[in-house]
Amino acid sequence: MPTPELDIGLVIAGHGRHYIVETPEGREIKCSPRGKKSQLVVGDRVRWQPTDTLGNEGVIEAMEPRTNLLYRQDEWKTKSFAANLDRLLILVAAEPVFSESQLARALIAAEQARIKVSILLNKIDLVESAQLARERLAPYVKMGYDVIEVAIKARPDETRARLTDLLATGSTLVLGPSGTGKSTLVNLLGLDAAAPVREISVALNSGRHTTTHTRWYWLDDAHQGALIDSPGFQEFGLRHIPVEDLAAWMPDLSPYLGQCRFANCSHDHEPGCAVLAALAKGDIAPSRHRIYLEVRDELGRTHY
Repeated sequence: MPTPELDIGLVIAGHGRHYIVETPEGREIKCSPRGKKSQLVVGDRVRWQPTDTLGNEGVIEAMEPRTNLLYRQDEWKTKSFAANLDRLLILVAAEPVFSESQLARALIAAEQARIKVSILLNKIDLVESAQLARERLAPYVKMGYDVIEVAIKARPDETRARLTDLLATGSTLVLGPSGTGKSTLVNLLGLDAAAPVREISVALNSGRHTTTHTRWYWLDDAHQGALIDSPGFQEFGLRHIPVEDLAAWMPDLSPYLGQCRFANCSHDHEPGCAVLAALAKGDIAPSRHRIYLEVRDELGRTHY
């Protein structure tokens, strides 16, 4: 039930059944949801009320409607972790060689959640490796994805200048595997991350474990732009996507949907498949079709 008379707040961190809710005035309140189960994640807007006389602790009574929701997964489970995002910033680097499968999965998740994406290619000062990375990213540029080239450590001022306007408004989830330069980027953007992490860790009484959880940081005093960091993040969860919808969330495959001879075409082996015809002509990169088949096989097992 909507509860408009209650205070509204933003979930900026969480651990277990405990959350830090930020008020519009910038106060951070330790809150717990009413009831035994909670599906709240960072980025959720909630209705809450205080449970102590000073108003430093509270109970969450309701969640406002979400615009989108992202999932993370490992070998065993899928779990929601961030909501109401405006943008996904995916870091890849010239070195180490990035996983195209991880990149593709992130893009599928963003397309399905209707979240804008920018790909950040770091370490372009490593000339030969950067050229190989550009070649691997060429299919994504062709699909219309925004690829921004930077050298975060070697050219920090240039990097900051290129990202300032992009991140000035809205909430941006930044994703980068180990070695891509995500920590350097976070520090470059001027986030005083260490103090909020310590404060949130103490507030939630969760010690070092909080360092592996998603957190929200404002990038400016006016609270116009925000960065969401999810340390230890490996792979987006896609198991909520019906297998028959997968190709629709891949921009290089989706234009051919509805053109196959068979309505239930899997785009794998069937005669008269428009996707396979485009693959043969070079309009779809072989690596992209291979990733499609891998994810399709995974979703087929998940939804069996």
